[in-house]
Amino acid sequence: MKNIKIGFVGLTHLGLNYLAATAQKKYSVIGIDADDKIIEKLDKNLIENKEPNLRNLILKNRKKILFSSQFKQLKECQIIFISQDVNTDKKGRSDLKSLRKLINTTLKNLNKKSILVILSQMKPGFIRSINFPKSRLYYQVETLIFGKAINRALLPERIIIGCENKLTKINPVYMKYLKKFHCPIIKMKYESAEVAKISINLLLASSVTTTNILSELCEKVSADWQDIIPALKLDKRIGKFSYIKPGLGIAGGNIERDIVTVRNVLTKNQPPFLILKDILDNSDYMKDWVKRLLNKKNFLNKKKVNIGVVGATYKENTNSIKNSPALKLINYLKNKNSISIYEPLVNLSLKSKNIKQVKSLTHLIKNNKIIIFMRPWSNNKEINSKYEILKKKIIIDPYRVIDQQKKFKKNNYFTLGKS
Repeated sequence: MKNIKIGFVGLTHLGLNYLAATAQKKYSVIGIDADDKIIEKLDKNLIENKEPNLRNLILKNRKKILFSSQFKQLKECQIIFISQDVNTDKKGRSDLKSLRKLINTTLKNLNKKSILVILSQMKPGFIRSINFPKSRLYYQVETLIFGKAINRALLPERIIIGCENKLTKINPVYMKYLKKFHCPIIKMKYESAEVAKISINLLLASSVTTTNILSELCEKVSADWQDIIPALKLDKRIGKFSYIKPGLGIAGGNIERDIVTVRNVLTKNQPPFLILKDILDNSDYMKDWVKRLLNKKNFLNKKKVNIGVVGATYKENTNSIKNSPALKLINYLKNKNSISIYEPLVNLSLKSKNIKQVKSLTHLIKNNKIIIFMRPWSNNKEINSKYEILKKKIIIDPYRVIDQQKKFKKNNYFTLGKS
């Protein structure tokens, strides 16, 4: 194994996390990216991605890692992963032209025994269309989660591998690598693996959507969704790891991309197509939950009020703001109110004079009448320690960041799934 080198082409969130996990497994790795600026920063150990433990793991194994923009370095590698995250537009459509261009550049720089593995996200049929010997071409389904990516890359529940056909034997060099992760290896043909990836995201989207529908029911009938969650998690058909916490729609781009991919294959106006449309429509509806609440309670019809927004990324432990509900809300409010944002994970590009990003949570809470928590918050001790200030404010807390034992006046605290 000392002589085996593994290459990762594309050093976005996907590539960096799998590269770090592979280095931790004692392999020498080469990280390739066509962007010289990205390589320059990585060479200086400037890792801008805020994924927990990513920087520590890279620095720990730095002697095993070479970063380069020179694709010819790939000739030294026995296994090469295409690990570029695929960009999507506002409608969730994937930019597969850039991915195919990256693959074609990579193919020109491989040796005659190289194993090519696609990690990037794509539509069904893409893998088989790649002009490369199918005996050395694989699709490995990635199931990373922002904020938990390193743990999932190091300790996967299972690894799904797409091959030319189900009976194809996985190359011994690649199989030896896969066995380092000590989990079940599920083999299937390319198309089945591509659909398996999409299936995971659509089933998650269904859980999120159903949860949001039921949490709204709770608001209307004076039930409390938080009381119901433990009962559902004890049902083995649903499970303790299920996605049954209500939220402000689906964001981040990955799940939306797979919903759009399936919709593009299905016949328009047929029931399967319409169900997927409903999921996206419900997601947009939930992203406007705070907006609807502000208008319903007439908080915006009174004299100009200062609003503090806590959290701008679409979830905790990531600096991604793709399809962020917070940014959608801020865009709606920016011409009517003075808005302060506290988001320590990313520097926002703010173009309105009514919006400012602040570095102090305490400052934000003290200087705004309405405080809105727009994403989950791991360090809720920091927030709950400010209860004496918060109880004098109007609090909108969809993710229940604030300890539910804290007491507020009747019309001063609002959350999802509870009237």
